[in-house]
Amino acid sequence: MKQPATGNLHASRKLTVGMVFRSVIFTGLIIVAGSLLYAAKATAVDYVSVGESSAILYDAPSLKAKKKFVVNRYMPFEQVVTLNNWVKVRDSKGELSWIEKHLLSNKRYVFVLSPLLDARANPDAGAAKVFQARQQVALERLESTGDGWVKVRHQDGEIGYVRSTEVWGD
Repeated sequence: MKQPATGNLHASRKLTVGMVFRSVIFTGLIIVAGSLLYAAKATAVDYVSVGESSAILYDAPSLKAKKKFVVNRYMPFEQVVTLNNWVKVRDSKGELSWIEKHLLSNKRYVFVLSPLLDARANPDAGAAKVFQARQQVALERLESTGDGWVKVRHQDGEIGYVRSTEVWGD
């Protein structure tokens, strides 16, 4: 009498278990890779600016909270977290505050840090000076060159390049 081929059944079973094991490992790697990509995106800094003529900063996400400051239009902030109709923001000094979401714009501005900033015609310290801006002036951020310079537009319409270390909000 012929015996059932138990050896083949076990081999087939081992193969199935091995395939399941590899599938689990592969799925785990996909999850880890996805988490790392999400974390990388989450650590990217998002900037916003005040879109209205002025805005009030609060110490909590409520109109009944303590009012901290009134800020002008174009003031850039780092967006930390959004909670319903409120956004927790960080200013150039690192202070955290809450602001009503509808008062913010995604149009990017940078804030001049140095006492007197020279904007250049090209992203080069030796390039011709196009305009100057004083400390705490907001300039529209047009683009980052990726090598330490930011292309900006003054409210007068003049366009130039400034060093990213001399502005905040890039």
